[in-house]
Amino acid sequence: MATAFILRNLFRARPALRSPPAELLWAPRRGHRLTPADDELYQRTRISLLQRESPLAMYIDSYSSRGFVVNGNRVFGPCALFPQSVVQWNVGSYQDITEESFSLFWMLEPRIEIVVVGTGDRTERLQPRVLRAMRQRGIAVEVQDTPNACATFNFLCHEGRVTGAALIPPPGGTALTSQAQAAE
Repeated sequence: MATAFILRNLFRARPALRSPPAELLWAPRRGHRLTPADDELYQRTRISLLQRESPLAMYIDSYSSRGFVVNGNRVFGPCALFPQSVVQWNVGSYQDITEESFSLFWMLEPRIEIVVVGTGDRTERLQPRVLRAMRQRGIAVEVQDTPNACATFNFLCHEGRVTGAALIPPPGGTALTSQAQAAE
């Protein structure tokens, strides 16, 4: 009798091997199709080019301590970039930037929305009265170091914004060359 009691408790302690319920055998199905249906195989996709990039847009290809390459043209020294032109900018450093040196930007039509200023290899503060004069004329000013100012100008031009840039080349060994220049 004692052996029967022990054997009965042994079988109770061991987990029963039962078959899993039917709910666990069912695998969830995806809510979307991974392959196209028959009618989708014969449909064509048409792409229309709505707008081509403007060939007149200004892009800074590269810069060095001597100047810039803008749309493939070399510009030596500080320069002012406008939506469709480039001019030499008569400043030597960020300390030479005055209301008069920015007057180019508010005389143009169409009005420039933002001027990106590159102050060399470091971001420098411009005189408050210069910034105030630009703000009073409705022109935003973004002051950055020249490498970042070049990138910002290119980005804003690519967005189609009416943008100007006032750039002072970074001194020393700071340079960005395009692939075409590196091949030469």
